[in-house]
Amino acid sequence: MANKAIVIGSGIAGLATAARLASKGYQVQVFEASAQPGGKLGLIGDERYRFDSGPSLFTLPQLIDQLIHDCGREPRDYFNYYQKDTACHYFWPDGTFIKAYADKEAFAEEVQSRLQVPAQKLLSYLKRSAFIYRYTEKVFLRRSLHRFKSYLHRDTLASIIRMPRLGLGGSLHRYNHKMLQHPKLVQLFDRFATYNGSDPFQTPGVMSSIPHLEHNIGTFYPKGGMHQIARSIYQLALDLGVEFHFNTKVERILSKNAKAYAVQVGNEIHEADVIISNMDVVPTYRYLMPQEKAPEKTLQQERSSSALIFYWGIKKEFPQLDLHNIFFSADYEQEFKAIFQEQTIGDDPTIYLNISSKEGEGDAPEGCENWFILINAPGNTGQDWDALIPKVRRQVLDKLSASLNVDIESLIEYEDYLDPRRIESRTSSYQGSLYGAGSNDTFSAFLRHPNFSRYLQGLYFCGGSVHPGGGIPLCLMGAEITANLIEEDYAN
Repeated sequence: MANKAIVIGSGIAGLATAARLASKGYQVQVFEASAQPGGKLGLIGDERYRFDSGPSLFTLPQLIDQLIHDCGREPRDYFNYYQKDTACHYFWPDGTFIKAYADKEAFAEEVQSRLQVPAQKLLSYLKRSAFIYRYTEKVFLRRSLHRFKSYLHRDTLASIIRMPRLGLGGSLHRYNHKMLQHPKLVQLFDRFATYNGSDPFQTPGVMSSIPHLEHNIGTFYPKGGMHQIARSIYQLALDLGVEFHFNTKVERILSKNAKAYAVQVGNEIHEADVIISNMDVVPTYRYLMPQEKAPEKTLQQERSSSALIFYWGIKKEFPQLDLHNIFFSADYEQEFKAIFQEQTIGDDPTIYLNISSKEGEGDAPEGCENWFILINAPGNTGQDWDALIPKVRRQVLDKLSASLNVDIESLIEYEDYLDPRRIESRTSSYQGSLYGAGSNDTFSAFLRHPNFSRYLQGLYFCGGSVHPGGGIPLCLMGAEITANLIEEDYAN
């Protein structure tokens, strides 16, 4: 067994990996360039308005419970949450409104009432979504796809047998159109491609498994806000003896004889038996290991989408809005064409509006709301963001004002924003992509960087840019994969 481990970065996957290794007896140090743990799961605001700066949707809370339990602690001592009665409020330009209830039967009845689509059609779709998730999770999400023995497991064989029914062929949009037919319902379920930064008109139909998490299992809210996810795992890691170094930037990963053995921080060298990078794989190779051979084909993969986020303190309450709200564009295909082919934001972007003050006291003053507005955007490849941001801001204001029948701009009393450039500089995410490599290719799951180095012994990876992907659930799964690989490798 190895004795010492160094983790570079304290995003959600870095924190979880550090905690898991510490629980296995490793001496773990975490080096973080910023002042706080959490990566994209941060905070922004002032004394009146508080915003979670990054991820705002919480599914599969059992993964956090499992992490804490696997580390020998009691989950409720660290983390608490509750299930939402409503998953999302959906708005269309023609005035159509759908309330997506957490109860799938109630949701199906709502769809039948609003769109005249038989409830059984939606229930059948969600049943198939559960089937696809069941036979892809253990193979594609819970094990390394880059170790041969993973393909010898009986779960893998069970999935291979069912491969023709898993929706690997054709796009998600094509699959949804075949299953659901009604254009508004198709658009609603096409939206789930954005949960991993994909284009529903390109990403494979197997992504229809994603709605299972939200509509069969449920959406949840962490008590205290989304940043409490990171804070809870950070506290767990501290209690397990992990040593954290904040405002401490790793400059190099050092190697000799085809083995990673240390990191360089300023003039100091810190040695370890294993080194885990929670940084995006592109800057890890380009900046921390410029002397090493890099997997160029992997690093040059298309990246996932990024985001333009506005944080607005609004001096009014809107009872027709909930925690999660979507205002759809009139032409979804054109919106994604603009993002992935034209590398810009179209003239009618879909708006995701999150209002955590609907759930948490103290996020906004009484009678006010904190609006987190996310627009899907391309990665930072040199666009004129200084011109694009005010243009999109105006589009958002006009669209929300028309839908809610009030002048939104006059209600803003706090404002900040996050664009792909800032995401890239603050989180070391290449091009500001939210989920690392894109998932528009049928075999994208197999093309992601593995959780270990093929070139250097002792070097491992975790986080959204490697297998199994980005987002809180996948980062937690990836941390478990990485920790298990290290334990297996050094046990042998």
